[in-house]
Amino acid sequence: MTEYMKGPDREWLKKRLIYAACFMMAAFSILLARLVYLQVVEGKKYRRLSENNCVRLRSIKASRGLIYDSKGELLVDNRPSFDLKIVLKDAKPLKKTIKKLSSLINIPFDDLMSKISNKKNLSKFKPYPLKNNISRDMLALIESHSFDLPGIIISVEPRRNYIFHNSCAHLLGYLGEINENELKSGRYPGVSGGDSIGRYGAEKTYEKILHGTRGGQQIEVDATGRLVRVLKTVAPVPGRNIFLTLDHELQEKAEAMLKGKAGAIVALDPNNGDVLVMASSPSFDPNDFIDGISPVKWKLLRDDPGRPMMNKAIQGEYPPASTFKIVTAIAGLEEGVITKTTTEFCPGYYKYGNRIYHCWKKWGHGTLSVEGALEQSCDVFFYHVGEMLGIDTLAQYARGCGLGRLTGIKLDHERPGLIPTSSWKKKRFGVPWQGGETLSVAIGQGFDLVTPLQMAVFIAAVGNGGTLFRPKILKYIETADGKIAMKQEPEITGGIPASPGTLKIVRQGLLNVVQGKRGTARRIRIPGIEMAGKTGTAQVFNLKKKNRKKDKKLDYSLRDHAWFVCYAPAEKPVIAVSVLIEHGEHGSSSAAPMARAIVMACLENKGIIKKERR
Repeated sequence: MTEYMKGPDREWLKKRLIYAACFMMAAFSILLARLVYLQVVEGKKYRRLSENNCVRLRSIKASRGLIYDSKGELLVDNRPSFDLKIVLKDAKPLKKTIKKLSSLINIPFDDLMSKISNKKNLSKFKPYPLKNNISRDMLALIESHSFDLPGIIISVEPRRNYIFHNSCAHLLGYLGEINENELKSGRYPGVSGGDSIGRYGAEKTYEKILHGTRGGQQIEVDATGRLVRVLKTVAPVPGRNIFLTLDHELQEKAEAMLKGKAGAIVALDPNNGDVLVMASSPSFDPNDFIDGISPVKWKLLRDDPGRPMMNKAIQGEYPPASTFKIVTAIAGLEEGVITKTTTEFCPGYYKYGNRIYHCWKKWGHGTLSVEGALEQSCDVFFYHVGEMLGIDTLAQYARGCGLGRLTGIKLDHERPGLIPTSSWKKKRFGVPWQGGETLSVAIGQGFDLVTPLQMAVFIAAVGNGGTLFRPKILKYIETADGKIAMKQEPEITGGIPASPGTLKIVRQGLLNVVQGKRGTARRIRIPGIEMAGKTGTAQVFNLKKKNRKKDKKLDYSLRDHAWFVCYAPAEKPVIAVSVLIEHGEHGSSSAAPMARAIVMACLENKGIIKKERR
């Protein structure tokens, strides 16, 4: 054997061993070089990636509380939304990732980049929304290219949904994304950038109740930020639900009658101030605001002459017209310038100084008491009462009746209206008050301005015996497990400055408006039910009557506003209604039938009268 290895074969084996050793050395050299390259040359890059392969905390958005009407009908809920987000820490290289995403979802690259670059102090680790509520097709497309889109994630978030779209929009309000100043203010604890908060209506008023508390997850992600596993979850606490005083069935009836018109209808429970109806027309769809309203839609809303973004029930300020005669009657009776038996002859005009003030009835009403003057809405009678009272006394009673000041309803942007005084005019215009101006104010014209809600609160107080309630929209708050957390109690803000005797006289006059033979609203009687109310026609443009009759095609913007306020049943009311139709011309023919329909629907629902077949 030894002799054999000493031959040529030994040399051959020696060469093979040398080749093998060289090969192994080369392999180890390559491996060593690669290790040096990875650790020295590319060390920073892979150190960053290894740090990225770590445990993170991911916030979980809480579902917003639901909103119901007084009968438990769901008005606002939440629907699942697929939201496209970016984590800047993982989206490397950023521009390349955004370009790829832009080509997939057909959103311009600059638009996507601006969403990121316009935000200061944006966290690199927190997901930031690029587009909310993406379609399922877009979801599938992004998921199929997920390996090409580092840092791009899709989360399922609760999205606000206004079930009836335009219905109750002004009362419910809408959401909008929180801005940087609001985040820094500290007024919104638990709210993060990209979250939405209440911007209007009940959504804003009860933001803290509805918002809920965020939860979170402890997750492990890989080097590209993709989820590896969930380590721990703390469930979010949903916002509490609120039940409004609103009766949505009545609300829809009011909105249907207002369709195609501009105006407002308010209905209250005169015994506690509950807002049963708050309809303002035209309206808008709060769903359009959830992800940020488009410039096109916003321009349409902004430029609409009907002012759909204005809640006319609390922001619309209008001359009260003849509905103000209730105040003049109360003031006259309380001040003793008239009594129940005082009469005034109406020839169709009233002479004051060198001017003639006309009554709405050309040939006059003849001799009337205060009850008859309310029934037939005689201007001449109230011209005389106003002259005897003076403007400052009239203003004192008007403000005591809740006019010219905020009602205190918990909704933003309520307007106070205006009840003029002599000092107000002097300050505002620098000229003294004129006696003739008092005559106009006494019948609800001139500088007088009120809101439909103010008139609803006032007529409700007349109906309930004189108590002014703060109108309220919240019935109670409910926890997520169905327990009542808080009930909203009635709040009295004052009383009408009138004795029981005065109110009895005034109430009889208002009853005659509907139930009397010559009442201006006698055509809206409800069989078996006595209703009390007052019509009003507010002059918008000072055009003589004869010219108004000649010009049957009077421009819409110059036509009179139509008013009607009422309560029913007259002896023990359960509902008070205020209707204002912009440029509706006549309260008796335009506004009063709408109030009748609301009253009838309410009384039917309560079983006070039988439902009519319609």
